[in-house]
Amino acid sequence: MLWFGLLSKRKSNTELIIFSPAAETNVLFYLNDAVTQLLEHKEEYIQFGVARYFAEYFSSVKNGNHVLFREFSYVKATPHNRASFLRIFWRCFRQIGKNGDLLAVLEYCSLLQLICPDYPPEMVQSAAKIVLIDDAMDCLVSFSDFLYAFQIQFYYGEFLESVSVIYQDLLSGKSPNTVIVPTSTSVEHLVSAVEDEASQEGVDSTLFTQCIMGLCERFKHSHPSPAAIRDILENTQRVSFYGFLIAMARNEKISQEIGALPSKSDLLIDPEMDQELERLIAQISISPTSNSSGSAAGLREPPRKASPRKSLHPRKRIEMESDGSTEETDSSEN
Repeated sequence: MLWFGLLSKRKSNTELIIFSPAAETNVLFYLNDAVTQLLEHKEEYIQFGVARYFAEYFSSVKNGNHVLFREFSYVKATPHNRASFLRIFWRCFRQIGKNGDLLAVLEYCSLLQLICPDYPPEMVQSAAKIVLIDDAMDCLVSFSDFLYAFQIQFYYGEFLESVSVIYQDLLSGKSPNTVIVPTSTSVEHLVSAVEDEASQEGVDSTLFTQCIMGLCERFKHSHPSPAAIRDILENTQRVSFYGFLIAMARNEKISQEIGALPSKSDLLIDPEMDQELERLIAQISISPTSNSSGSAAGLREPPRKASPRKSLHPRKRIEMESDGSTEETDSSEN
């Protein structure tokens, strides 16, 4: 597969912006969006020059921070956008997991809407149901549990909706030959599939695997590799839809295929961000404007832990560096 690049001039140097294959397959989408944004905000961008605008736009796409504060339709438009959004969400709010805070579903919804203002609450609820099963909006969920459930629901949403239809057909007694592979369904269907199966024993894993393999062969959206799906289903005779979802959320191979999040053991480790925070703290400690009470000794005080029940109110904006990193989030504040 060829790599797509963009030449840009900054000062006296020429820079080649290289995109990953995932972003390359949607170049026309990004070109169209770049032109649209330029036309809508031409008075703002024209003073910097069109060439510089396009260079910075595609550099942002390459770095993965182009989805920040964008509308939901843009965030979910391509696999690269979805993976970028997952990584931004993790990097922005990993401090919640580091502090050990537990949040309610509505609070996770508020966090997502900080970086995507029109993110649909029903999709957050759908992701949470993978962890909670029951319709219990007041239950508290750990950051890591929610994050990996959210990852498969957000990245593989269309695939999971189609699998839920297949599961319901098998549950109703249809043979694999008569199961219709759907082209589109809804989030509500996915939610009901999890809710309605609570008292069911599941379906035959072999038949379920055959139907999913058939779906993957002609599915146009992103889906896990057949090897990862077989890895989940091959060691059990019967499987429920909820069991399939939670196994996907916990599967390291699937997470690696998406490529947005680290392994669970490294989830709370981000040396790049930690170094940036240490640099900022060092600057504050030696700043001429800092008073005596802001000495380095004072900065070594243990951070105050936020209450798990604290309400998280959306901010107007979160400042981020070009690599997608942020400063500490609400979970580290009082």
